[in-house]
Parts: sequence; structure tokens; C-alpha cells
Amino acid sequence: MKESVILQITIFSMMALGFGIRRGGLVTHQGQRDLTNLVLYLILPANIVTSFLADFDPALLRDCLVILMISVVIQILCYFCSRLLYRHQPEDRKKNLIYATICPNGGFLGNPVADGVYGSTGLMLASIYLIPQRIMMWSEGLAIYSETQDRKAILKKVLTHPCVIACAVGLVLFLTRVSMPDVILTPLKTLGRCNTALSMLVIGMILAEADLRTVLDKTIVRFTLHRLVLIPLVIYAVLRLLPVSGLVRGVSVILAAMPAGATTSMLAAKYDRDPAFAAKLVAFSTLFSLPAIVLWTWIVRL
Repeated sequence: MKESVILQITIFSMMALGFGIRRGGLVTHQGQRDLTNLVLYLILPANIVTSFLADFDPALLRDCLVILMISVVIQILCYFCSRLLYRHQPEDRKKNLIYATICPNGGFLGNPVADGVYGSTGLMLASIYLIPQRIMMWSEGLAIYSETQDRKAILKKVLTHPCVIACAVGLVLFLTRVSMPDVILTPLKTLGRCNTALSMLVIGMILAEADLRTVLDKTIVRFTLHRLVLIPLVIYAVLRLLPVSGLVRGVSVILAAMPAGATTSMLAAKYDRDPAFAAKLVAFSTLFSLPAIVLWTWIVRL
């Protein structure tokens, strides 16, 4: 319990620091974008690869397969539920709400939390869990905004995504038990250790760009309750009834309790789909994800 409290304080402190840095002008909007890319394309993949460097354990391999199947089911359910819940919203708002429901912020926020709560094994399972979500992000997610679906382009996006490549490399290392030379392993581990701090700084910077006085909107509040409370609650209740390990259940619930992903506002801006609403959606749900994460990390460890 003490470790969980320290983790939450650390996460909050890093986000507050990112907020202050961005509001203080030490980092520009372009600088924030560059830092986001640095985390997404270098720091996080390095962290994912090293998370797979555990002793081969058939039970752990089984957990990887189980959490992959759980994630697929969750993605399907979230997609159809979002289509049903927000069907009466204006078209542009509906697109943002559907995308934010099926593509929460599991990479930037979920991975560091899973790593902090469960260590490298938790990060490994979180990385596996996020594979179906990344596929959905680059396929149906893009189609929601662009209304086009180039299958070859989608396949290329998925297969060349750094985090997906990192999962594949890590899984090969895990299954073959090939030892990395220290000259490669040490830099990877050093980069990976930066993940939590830099990811939380980026989240804080995203919050700093929103006018928090204008984000109160009943639709946004409703979405936040669905995303941070209802969805993880249903998943937790169902998994408590199934013969899955506590680790799989905990990681699944934590990753399901994530706010709207930052790509929601990026894609909304790119395709001119009410970007102001999308930015508020990300900011409000991210702000309230702090107490939600504290609550869910406590519940899953009971």
C-alpha cells in the first residue's frame, strides 16, 4: 500500500511539473510535440523490450495470451457501446467520443502505472494488452475521422509502429531466451527508466494547454464517468468471476480505466472535427483520471 501511495504522489508530481513547465513557457507547443514523439518512438519501445527480459515461465506466457484475448473482447465491446451511448450527439462530437472510448491513453499513462504497480511483468502484460488497441487506433480509429480505410496503409501503420515492433522483439527474446549483450542492454534499460517521468511530464503539458474553466460540459462529464468508472467496473466484476490471475485482472482493469488519449485532439484538429471539444475531452478526463487511478490501483490489489 505504501508503494502505491508513493507511486501516485510521483505521478501527480511529474504531471504538475509538466503543467508548470508548459504554462511557464519553458517548453513550446512544438517542443511538447517533439517530446511526445521522443517518448513514443524511443523511450517507450526501449522500456517495452526490457520488460520482456524475464525468465521463461509457462504461466507468464499463458497470462500473455489470456490478456491479449481479454483486450480483444474489451475493444469490441467498447466500440459497440460507444456507438450506442453517443448515437444522439452531433456528428463531430460523436466521432470524438467514439474514438476516445476505443482509444484511451493506455500508452502514455497506462504503461507507467502498470510498471509502477506490478513492475516489469506488469509492463509486459500491459504492452500485450495494448496491441489490439493500437490496431484499432490505426484502423477503425482513423476511419472514424477520415471516413476512408486503406487496408494496405493500415497494415503498414500497425506493423511499423515502434511499440508493436518492440513487443515483437521482446516476445522473441522471451521465448528464445537469447541474452542481449550488455553494450545493448544497458542503454536500453537506461532509456526505459525515463518512461514514467517523461510520459507524465507530457500529460501535464497537455493539461496546461486547455482552459480548465471551460471544460465543464455534461457530455464530457458523462464520457468521463463511462471511461474511468463504468467500463473498468464492468471489467473488474466480470474478471472476478473468471479463472484469471490477479496480475492479469489488475493490469486489465488499470488499462481500461484510462482517460481519452491525446491522439483524440490531434486527429480532431487534423480533420477539423470539433477540435475544441476534443481538447476539453482529453483535458477533463485526464484531470479526473488521477483520483480514478488511485482508486483502481487500490481496488485491484485488495
